[in-house]
Amino acid sequence: MLERRKPLDLLFPLKGGASSEFGVKKEGAASKLRAAVNLTADAVKAVSITAMEALREGAAFVGIIGEQDELIDPFIHLDAPIWARDPPVELLKLAYSYCEELTMREAGNFYHSFKYLPEEQRLAMCAVYAFCRRADDIADGDWQDRFPGSMGEMDPEAVAYREQLEALQNKDTILQEDLYLEKITQLFFFRKKLSTCYSTTSSTDPVFLALKDTVNRYNIPRSVFDDLITGMEDDLYNNRYRTFDELYVYCYRVASVVGLMCIEIYGYEDQLARKYAESWGIFMQLTNVLRDVGEDIQRNRVYLPLNELESNGITEAELNGDVVLNKTWEPYIHHYAKRARTYLEEAKQLLPLLPRRTRYSPAAMIAFYDKILKQIERQQGDVFTKRVKLNKFQKLSLAAAVYLRHRFIPGWLNPVWSGLSKIGLLPDV
Repeated sequence: MLERRKPLDLLFPLKGGASSEFGVKKEGAASKLRAAVNLTADAVKAVSITAMEALREGAAFVGIIGEQDELIDPFIHLDAPIWARDPPVELLKLAYSYCEELTMREAGNFYHSFKYLPEEQRLAMCAVYAFCRRADDIADGDWQDRFPGSMGEMDPEAVAYREQLEALQNKDTILQEDLYLEKITQLFFFRKKLSTCYSTTSSTDPVFLALKDTVNRYNIPRSVFDDLITGMEDDLYNNRYRTFDELYVYCYRVASVVGLMCIEIYGYEDQLARKYAESWGIFMQLTNVLRDVGEDIQRNRVYLPLNELESNGITEAELNGDVVLNKTWEPYIHHYAKRARTYLEEAKQLLPLLPRRTRYSPAAMIAFYDKILKQIERQQGDVFTKRVKLNKFQKLSLAAAVYLRHRFIPGWLNPVWSGLSKIGLLPDV
């Protein structure tokens, strides 16, 4: 049987006290190194005033969709990483349009969950998603991020950062050397672009142009964005996790911090909201880990805690799909899901702490992932035959039910809703 991880003193409190203000305790020198990455106006070339004005005049004609229906960065032809001054509102709108289009294309589940938010909040969520998507595409995909004017992998600043980080972590990469150099360099410049969201300079990357406006509107701390990039860096050095504690820290960095970003946009007053936002991220990432076991092993990655697999008589070699024949696999999945739902129950406690108009967004995401976890259990842990995902009807029906509950159903009808959810007629969110 699996034990639910106790919060110890690592993370923002989950049924217990913790000393850190935000999530995982910082890593001392490594954390300071990451936080010190900044892009200053005097260090790089800026887009000229003339070029900016020309863009402004033609903003209505600058497209973000190519002839092959591909998404195009509207500022890709610019040869400088920052604007000479704050770009005009027309270009900011274009940047938000880029982020929204990216979100609609890449995140069906997520976009369904926040497309009914008020416009300002919906666009802010798209900017946050675009940031997270691009970071993940660098670390785990083939996205080629750009930073005009840099020397790439041989850039002195990038080399110094990489060498210091390697020395502090005392870890070797799990990737081939050329691929590692490419990705760690891109993530370094990604941090540089993030720094513009907290300075007087503005990035010519549409994602960071929109994100800066979002950060300023909702006062989102830089630490959560830095932590997410750190989670992406983790994937360059780790492809195995020995214990659930280790996995939890990874889940915090790549998922809980997203919840902490989102609640600043949703709005809240009770500080408990941050506690439950952390649980929300843990639940969703634990579900992702389970759903993607088959795909991950093909990429030589195992996120399930090795000590738990070993104690249940499960070998890595079986994770190619043969594990469904192992009589301990289904009981393991059952207990894994049971533990994940302890975080689900805490995530649900976030909803009453949010304004009614924004509650639907996290509730829909929770409902989608709860449905996916139930589907995995019904399939007896077979996440190998085909990818477990919701079809369009399931997404729409869940979204409609959750929207109805959190926007229109009065609180005194909650017991009726809960009763119907217990027999499977309505989502329990």
